[in-house]
Amino acid sequence: MIKVDYHRDLKQVQSDGQLAAWLSESNQRAPFDRFAWFQGLAEHCSLAPLIAVAREENDLAVLPLQGTGGHLQALSNWYTFRYRPLASRSEGLLQALAADLAGKARRITLGGLPDEDRSATRLETAFRNAGWRVRREACDTNHVLPVDGRNYAEYLVSRPGKLRTTLKRKSGKVETRVLDRFDADVWRAYESIYAESWKPHEGSPAFLRAFAEAEGRAGRLRLGLALADGEPVAAQMWTVEHGTAWIHKLAHREAAKPLSPGSVLSAALFRHVIDMDRVNLVDFGTGDDPYKRDWMEIVRPRYRLDMFRPWSPLNWPHFGREFARGILGAGAQYLAATAKRG
Repeated sequence: MIKVDYHRDLKQVQSDGQLAAWLSESNQRAPFDRFAWFQGLAEHCSLAPLIAVAREENDLAVLPLQGTGGHLQALSNWYTFRYRPLASRSEGLLQALAADLAGKARRITLGGLPDEDRSATRLETAFRNAGWRVRREACDTNHVLPVDGRNYAEYLVSRPGKLRTTLKRKSGKVETRVLDRFDADVWRAYESIYAESWKPHEGSPAFLRAFAEAEGRAGRLRLGLALADGEPVAAQMWTVEHGTAWIHKLAHREAAKPLSPGSVLSAALFRHVIDMDRVNLVDFGTGDDPYKRDWMEIVRPRYRLDMFRPWSPLNWPHFGREFARGILGAGAQYLAATAKRG
């Protein structure tokens, strides 16, 4: 028999032995899938969690959600590389969750879903089968590098000639350091560099620092710093676990741009994670920034699912707009086809 329950108080999750174990480091192999990540989002990013859980004996399916007022969303934000259901194996558990959530929300929006592991497809199927109206669309991209057994020198040979020339010309002008622990002085340098970079305002510095400190204690942090004439000019935050290096943050001072300190520091970190950590994959997160293509080799889509309860009156204006867009689109196609025939 499948049981569905919900937790708005994360202390309830911690006190539930089966659930806490499922969301722990021993079972979840990426930071975005663990209880500590959700706890950080709640504590530092003002998100109101709703952890939806379906279970049957030893099987679990978890959807970390947030929000109130009938519209629930993924428990994630700009720091989250990707969002996915945390289901042990049973498709029936996901469908049971989708069916029960009809009593909790009229609309559910989940963004940043991968589909290389069928997360987007599994959720889409579960919600459709449970009677929800589902709209699926691509919403972002994810750049990754499969290392495929190469060492750093072999990897570097495959990089674009312009990047290799930049590294050859600039590397002697910039000193780099890679730490595998948290360092308060280096972190202050990172924050100073970020403030003078091209990057937008940091969403939640407290969340990022708390995450970096925790990853440092766990031995997963790779904190990079580039210096020119002894002054910090670029900084990056990566983490490494279970064969994957995650590139979380990078920034350089705009005034130091002629030295290409960001590229030189990236090269030092790629060398470290490939030759020393021996990772199998490097994940550059979301966003289609052109510079990512210099380092990465595969682009993967990320999807958004917008799920609506068909008989909720509050959803009808959305359906009306969707219908109108469909009519306009069909009309435009008809006119274009007529013009082409004429």
